[in-house]
Amino acid sequence: MSSASEIAARLQALRAEIRRHDYLYYAIDSPEISDEAYDRLYRELQDLEAVHPELITSDSPTQRVSGEPLAAFGQVTHLEPMQSLANARNEGELAVWHGRTLRLLQQAGADTAELSFVVEPKIDGLAVSLRYENGQLTSGATRGNGEVGEDVTQNLRTVATVPLSMTGQDFPEALEVRGEVYLPLNAFHRLNEQRVAAGEPTFANPRNAAAGSLRQLDSRITASRPLAVWFYAVGHAGGVSWNTHWETLTWLRAHGFRVNPYVQRVYSLEAVIAACREWEQRRGSLDYDIDGVVVKIDDRALQSVLGSVAHDPRWAIAYKFAPSTAHTVLRDIRVNVGRTGVLTPYAVLDPVTVGGVTVVQATLHNEEDIRRKDLRIGDTVIVQRAGDVIPQVVAPLTTRRTGDERIFFLPGVCPACGTRVVRVPGEVAVRCPNESCPGRAVEWLKHFVGRTAMDIEGVGEKLVERLFALGLVRDPADLFQLRYQDLVRLEGFKDRSARKVLEAIEQAKERDFSRVLFALGIPHVGAQTAELIVQRFPSMDLLRQATEEELAAVDGVGPVIAKAVKEHLRNLRHIDVIQRLDAVGVRMRSQEKELEPASLQTLSGKTFVLTGTLPSLARNDAKALIEAAGGRVTASVSRRTDYVVAGGSPGSKQTRAEELGIRVIDEVQLLKLVAGH
Repeated sequence: MSSASEIAARLQALRAEIRRHDYLYYAIDSPEISDEAYDRLYRELQDLEAVHPELITSDSPTQRVSGEPLAAFGQVTHLEPMQSLANARNEGELAVWHGRTLRLLQQAGADTAELSFVVEPKIDGLAVSLRYENGQLTSGATRGNGEVGEDVTQNLRTVATVPLSMTGQDFPEALEVRGEVYLPLNAFHRLNEQRVAAGEPTFANPRNAAAGSLRQLDSRITASRPLAVWFYAVGHAGGVSWNTHWETLTWLRAHGFRVNPYVQRVYSLEAVIAACREWEQRRGSLDYDIDGVVVKIDDRALQSVLGSVAHDPRWAIAYKFAPSTAHTVLRDIRVNVGRTGVLTPYAVLDPVTVGGVTVVQATLHNEEDIRRKDLRIGDTVIVQRAGDVIPQVVAPLTTRRTGDERIFFLPGVCPACGTRVVRVPGEVAVRCPNESCPGRAVEWLKHFVGRTAMDIEGVGEKLVERLFALGLVRDPADLFQLRYQDLVRLEGFKDRSARKVLEAIEQAKERDFSRVLFALGIPHVGAQTAELIVQRFPSMDLLRQATEEELAAVDGVGPVIAKAVKEHLRNLRHIDVIQRLDAVGVRMRSQEKELEPASLQTLSGKTFVLTGTLPSLARNDAKALIEAAGGRVTASVSRRTDYVVAGGSPGSKQTRAEELGIRVIDEVQLLKLVAGH
């Protein structure tokens, strides 16, 4: 049996090792071991502490959750006040703040020639202040009135991204660290669905959910909700000082605090505005809510010169975005029929402004999603612009129900043609099986002419609907039979507009075969999957001759897609459309591409997967860059993958890569590989 000293040493080593991995995972997003390996270390620590409870320390990773609920929250007086921020609602107001700041500094005799700014995402959560004494967490409080906050130490200890003890050395005797507690968006949606299922009222937004979770008297409830925190500033710091805010953030990150990796330092108003615009575009791809950008003067000495007015520092400002969520009434649920026959419900809403855009309709995905969220006609609902583009209904506000709300049921017959719908075993989708269904035909045409498919300029959804209603076009091949006199007689068309549409249709014949394949509307075949298929089968003839097994063997395809492709290409109606497209000159085979010189094929033979949002490259640009250098981009991570290129919010693909031991690189490393380094 091990001696007491050996057991104590092992416990100390386990705690240190787990803290190190917590720092790597949470603070700098660079884990070294798998979740399974981490769990083994944690279980060993739990087991040893269970046998030797006298050796448990308060900062042990196992001691995050307290056993007994609180009767009430106490109060904590902040060592330094927690200030608020003035707001800029547009770029003009941001420029006014910048000009006023420069003027005040110049009046004070400060040098503004090399002024720098730190730009940070403004997390829409709950501000907290954590106090550390000699590196150990001793208390945590809400902002409160800025001077005094509620003591939520017990609950903050349950948040995995809050370090119970700091890493590194040379700790201040007393340190206040400021952060923003939030609930990730996926967790927010799951929490509301769980509350609906339990008959509990839903949260109106992630911020309310985070605040409600942190203010639980029973810390076990807080621990059950996956809260997280970004740290962004220091209040009191006994004996420690920094020259710049940037240095402060660097120091925090090095001592175990999770600092947002996309914080930027810039050197002009133009760069500040560009960063704000970038964050506004990026906000929809994040797994947390941001409601703006915080802009700060970097130099701490200049911060002191500027001081504060009332409770707002003059050296910082919040550039606020238009809200990405809003509340409105769900007036009705109607159904669209898609190109593959899938019936998709959508919400008809009272008009509401979300993210600066008036929204009157929103996607509802499928009947199962409606049941899971317990959405009812007449509900007051939370509407969000997903990716700041597609409106979606997040949840009902169940506390506002009157009893007059109605449960929605998907119709038993297709609303476009009256055919009885079918539910495919193993699928959520309900489909109209009628291939001649007018609803399916119109959606197929819209897909075919779309930007990511044949990209026929001037032929939008409204024109497709008019052409179909007049009987001029019934399927994609009919588009290429349109005549000048068919178009010029339409309302709103004249000689020039008719000729431009005919020219665009003619130009579409030159689209790559992979885009043609995607435009055919084969179930499960997206643009990227079409490219993978065409790389292996570069002509329609070869594709039709391929067996289902040969198709399934293509990396990124698999048996489900292979079956869908073969069924589509055996269908007599689809064969007729393909033959007519071929007859009018639509490309049915890949073009022979002139190969780059071998010296430029720096990624030849390498397979990449892209995940997350890259700092400067759009997904299509990164893909084109890799392919131009001889590499290959696939949709999913497998053992054949050489590199995973990860940006912000990478998701499960990065996790899968780490499990398989595949190298994960960032945008900078990708560019170096392309350059041959």
